[in-house]
Amino acid sequence: MKDQKIELPDLAKTLAPAFQKLEPAERPVLLAALERLAAQRYRMWANEHPDPHVKAGLRACADREEEIARRVESLYPDAAESQDKLLAANPEFLHLNRTLFEERPLKDQFVMQAQGERAGAAAWRAHAAAAADPSVRELLQSCSPLEEANAAFLESLL
Repeated sequence: MKDQKIELPDLAKTLAPAFQKLEPAERPVLLAALERLAAQRYRMWANEHPDPHVKAGLRACADREEEIARRVESLYPDAAESQDKLLAANPEFLHLNRTLFEERPLKDQFVMQAQGERAGAAAWRAHAAAAADPSVRELLQSCSPLEEANAAFLESLL
């Protein structure tokens, strides 16, 4: 029997139906909450990884995720409350965050996360393009390079 290649879930495609249910104005603040969850995942990986270089790189990724969240949340006066309500009304986001990575080899988790980072960069560019206010557009656009830096780091480990 030939080795079968296991297809990994595509984070963007998996989350897209849940995002489509949201109002466009709600998507960035919820995406910021997901950035914070990704930061937690990076810190967990860093705490468990034996290589000091990789640990430092994963922590830098976590810091970038938190920076993205801070930037986007700064656009919403009640960001935390909005995020709590959106996550409570859409529990599939937390469920998918918990289960998509479970029991997969670390390499596969890195591949999935890197793909998610590339999709996140594209999402921030799309949100920026849709923003009427130039300062909001600039802020949202500034998130894309941070996502791309995380993807590049993860891809360097593969």
